[in-house]
Amino acid sequence: MYQIKKFKDKNYDIYELNDVEANSWLKVAPERGGMIIEFGVQGKELLFLNKETFYQSDANVRGGIPILFPISGQLENGEYEWEGKTYKMKNHGLARNYAWEVVDTRNNNEASITVSLKSNEEMKKSFPFEFEVNFTYVLKKHTLKIVQEYKNQSDMKMPMYPGFHPYFRTAHKNMTYETDAKTFLDYNDMKIKEVSQGLDLMVKRESLVLLDAIKKEISFELPEIKKKVQITYGDEFKYVYLWTESGQDFLCVEPWMAMTNELNRKEELVFVSPRESLITEMTISAE
Repeated sequence: MYQIKKFKDKNYDIYELNDVEANSWLKVAPERGGMIIEFGVQGKELLFLNKETFYQSDANVRGGIPILFPISGQLENGEYEWEGKTYKMKNHGLARNYAWEVVDTRNNNEASITVSLKSNEEMKKSFPFEFEVNFTYVLKKHTLKIVQEYKNQSDMKMPMYPGFHPYFRTAHKNMTYETDAKTFLDYNDMKIKEVSQGLDLMVKRESLVLLDAIKKEISFELPEIKKKVQITYGDEFKYVYLWTESGQDFLCVEPWMAMTNELNRKEELVFVSPRESLITEMTISAE
């Protein structure tokens, strides 16, 4: 019923997880930031992927589900100050720029793969903490579950605000979302607006961020494949960013733990205590 295959796509090892009965699949590229590059349900692919950026090792991949760690978003001037020292960090952190290690695969009552990223001296130049991050991707029927473990192996508390950047395949920019959020911040004019006014991304260059959802879930339909997508996420994720690019057939629906530039703002950082872990989940399902 559940299968796991490994194959080469040019220079990258790809792990493909299958639920044969449900005709669902998941493809993971550990060497490409540990990211998911495909997720299909009942024969229908949900995700957008620009293969050209995937194959360019020095490019940020446009598509799939990139991992954002230890930060989501950008830092002002690409830098932040911590304990009196200034560090530089790229947009969305460092995890997506390093190869992850496969540490486990299983295909009993579900198909799963666990990938791991451990800090090294190069990473410490931008994030001065010892850490180990483990992601377990679980495929079962029409649902993808991502179990995240963020381990702080330092002697000091570790700040972070991870997130996800799923690219859903659709040409539609004006979607209807099922969410209990009442307001959003429009990064195009930096004004807070009512969700009831609509969340049309058609002429938006920058993101819209849902501010005050109580229920940790959001749903929407992908019209081309007539699938309703539901995303659920742990209490640690405070916001959902909505973003697209003009002329590109994708829509990004992104749970984040804090807003952009938080390592400079320092108002809602998530801290992991020394020698402890934070464990949380996100699920994406489609019917």
